[in-house]
Amino acid sequence: MSDIGAWPQVLVALVFGYLLGSIPFGLLLTRIAGLGDIRAVGSGNIGATNVLRTGNKLLAAATLLGDALKGTVAVLIAARWSEGAALVAALGAFLGHLFPVWLGFKGGKGVATFIGCLIGLNIWAALAFAIIWLAVAFLVRYSSLAALVASAVTPAVLFTLGNAPAAVLFVGLAALLWVRHRANIQRLLRGEESRIGSKG
Repeated sequence: MSDIGAWPQVLVALVFGYLLGSIPFGLLLTRIAGLGDIRAVGSGNIGATNVLRTGNKLLAAATLLGDALKGTVAVLIAARWSEGAALVAALGAFLGHLFPVWLGFKGGKGVATFIGCLIGLNIWAALAFAIIWLAVAFLVRYSSLAALVASAVTPAVLFTLGNAPAAVLFVGLAALLWVRHRANIQRLLRGEESRIGSKG
C-alpha cells in the first residue's frame, strides 16, 4: 500500500475507516447474548451507555471497548501509509460509527470511537481526555457533560502537543459529537439529565 498515490490512499483510508467504524458492536453483542435489538431499549442508541440499560455490565464494557478499538485500529493501520491517511481513517471511523450504512445511517453518539481515534493518533491527548472526563464526571456526575467538556478541550490539547493537523480534525469531530448530544444538552439545560449512578 506504500506506493499508492495520494488520492487513492485517501479514499482507501476513508472507506477502510468507515467500514471499521460502522461495525455496530452494541447491536451485535446484545443480539448474540439473546437480549434482542438494543435499539428497542432505553434511548434506542447502539452505544455502551444504552447497552448498560440492559443490566449487563460486561456487555456494556465489551461494547465500549469494541467501539473504541475500531477507531484505534483504523488509525494505526492507516498510519503505516502516511500521517494524512491516519487522519482520514479517523474521520472515516468516526463517521462510520455515527452514520453506519447497515443501520440506515442511525448510529451512536461517538464518544468511545472519538477516544479510540485519539488513542491511535496521540496517546497523551487521549490521556488528557480521560483525566478531564473523570474530573468533570466526579464533580458533577453527568457522563454526557464530561464527554462534551473533554471533547471540546481535545483540539487545544492536540495543538499544544504540536499536532495541528489532528487538532483541526478534532474540531470537526468534537462539533459532530456535540450535535449528536443535542438532546443531552437540552436535558442538561433543563436540569433533567440523569446523573451517573442514578436509576432515572
